[in-house]
Amino acid sequence: MNAHDPSRSTPAAGATATSGFDPRRFKAMERAGFNRIAARYAEGAHLRAGLAAALLDAAALAPGLRVLDLASGPGLLARDAGLRVAPGGVVLATDIAEGMLAEGARRCGEHADAPCFAAADAEHLCLADASMDRVLAGLALFIFPHPERALAEMRRVLVPGGRIALSVWGPRETVPLIHRAQDTIARLLPPPKVARPSVFRYGEAGVLEQALETAGFVDIELRPCEFSCHFEHAEAYWQAFLDLAGGAAEALGRLPQAMQDALQAAVADELAGHCCDDGRGGYLLPARTLIATARRPKA
Repeated sequence: MNAHDPSRSTPAAGATATSGFDPRRFKAMERAGFNRIAARYAEGAHLRAGLAAALLDAAALAPGLRVLDLASGPGLLARDAGLRVAPGGVVLATDIAEGMLAEGARRCGEHADAPCFAAADAEHLCLADASMDRVLAGLALFIFPHPERALAEMRRVLVPGGRIALSVWGPRETVPLIHRAQDTIARLLPPPKVARPSVFRYGEAGVLEQALETAGFVDIELRPCEFSCHFEHAEAYWQAFLDLAGGAAEALGRLPQAMQDALQAAVADELAGHCCDDGRGGYLLPARTLIATARRPKA
């Protein structure tokens, strides 16, 4: 997840390359970061439970279907998908971060409806053509250095008429859950020397729809999904951000401890406008996402 202010450090929405950007290095940092936070990422799943359920509903899963979950992390979406395609179905959870997959396998155990886990790059899948009925990608498309390649792979592995279901963050201003931490980082740290892809680059419905059309999908449907997360104090919010942040968490973890402490202390200023007024105290941070479904043409 991009930890810097997109207005200062990222290419235009939908852009897949920028001067000096090294996709291999980017993937290595993301892999290291998500391996670092695997257990805590899984423990924070309850914050996004409503979004996960909405995505699975949109996927129209049914018993017997074959499902591929891309950038699955610890298999949170894949685990619940397995319950929906049982009996007779199968779910393959893939990710470049082997530590995330190991965490998912540990949590799922050896139940008959548990997903299978395999390390894989979404831009280069080792799967046969037309081998899946559904492809899921929860909060993932914007992470891929070349999302057009990932979309092409999704289409390739789907059977004709097969469906994808994915979610992305909405426009930046609608996702304080993420951008308040980014704003803190932008205030205290210089911008990166090389721009990273923005996590909000598919937040506008038109941009996401065009990407799906260009990839050859049809019957495209987009719907908003909004949720809010409550945090008892600013430190809890900052930790939750780090527990989602992948490569950003890895980069921040390499900073001197004094700077890490300063960032955590400074985030309270960004949260001043999000005080929870329903009696719980603390802060309430909203987030808007888009859920998209589309099909591979039948012919």
